[in-house]
Amino acid sequence: MAQATTDVPRTYGPEDLEHFRRELTGYCYRLLGSAADAEDAVQATMLRAWKALGRFDGRSSLRTWLYRIASNVCFDEMAGARRRALPVDVSAGPSEPVASSLGRPLEDAVWLTPVADARVLPDGDPADVAVARESVRLAFVAVLQHLPPRQRAVLVLREVLRWSADEVADLLGSTTASVNSALQRARATLAERGPRPGGALDALSAEHALLLQRYVAAFEAYDMEALAQLLHADVVQSMPPYALWLRGSDDVVAWHVGPGAACRGSRLVPVRANGSPALVQYKPSGEPGVLRFWALHVLRADGDRVAEITNFLDPRLPALFGLPDTVPARGPLPTAG
Repeated sequence: MAQATTDVPRTYGPEDLEHFRRELTGYCYRLLGSAADAEDAVQATMLRAWKALGRFDGRSSLRTWLYRIASNVCFDEMAGARRRALPVDVSAGPSEPVASSLGRPLEDAVWLTPVADARVLPDGDPADVAVARESVRLAFVAVLQHLPPRQRAVLVLREVLRWSADEVADLLGSTTASVNSALQRARATLAERGPRPGGALDALSAEHALLLQRYVAAFEAYDMEALAQLLHADVVQSMPPYALWLRGSDDVVAWHVGPGAACRGSRLVPVRANGSPALVQYKPSGEPGVLRFWALHVLRADGDRVAEITNFLDPRLPALFGLPDTVPARGPLPTAG
């Protein structure tokens, strides 16, 4: 006669926690608006989870348990923190395309920062990947920052990750009615403050692929006439961590041939950031034959024109994309890791 068996609780290890790192980073990034803060929040989540793993009783799934820890880490981070934004959402109006408009760089905590797709987007079902891609667009993450922390979490969990209201209520220690109410308020705020017209470049769009190709060619040749033809009449350019932002193709070109003229001779490396193609710019360093990282270009399109250029000048960005700080002025360029 066979001996009866009993279920033995599963023992989890570090590899089980690591399985969720990418999706947790995406969740924390949407809540915090900073790639560095998201990485730190996930690391704190993993540390807390590892220390408490022996007390995990399995009454919820490991995934739910980790999201509960990550949510609390993010809520602690957001307590008393100011809303992250882009320069166009902070400054009263556009700047003049002159060097004196640049001013001093503002602290990192002011700005929304970009994120590499490889750090936050899932593999798998194309429909899920498409939703995830849309939900890390700069414009969408910027609007999310207007929501109170718990509304932000509810919206991401319900609308992006497709959790049920009951699951979100359990995770947040709330009620289903409270979750549904928070979701309705969050949706109303998004409807009121919705992203500006146009959208991020679509990697699957032949029109956008050609636009990106022409942008790279014009910028590397520093052909301002060709660049101007690619820009929307009301194009916006900004350069975090500076509050300066420019409006109009004439002012953008004036900046490039004036205060920004040192970018002549730059090279651009394609990467993927915030759900769309982007470009890492290396410009002349003063050392012969060597270009040094200068900016990450994240573009927003309106039809077949560039409607917004956000140049992130954070020197930590090459590492985020697996790229070096310098590249040769001639010869092969590295590819993003």
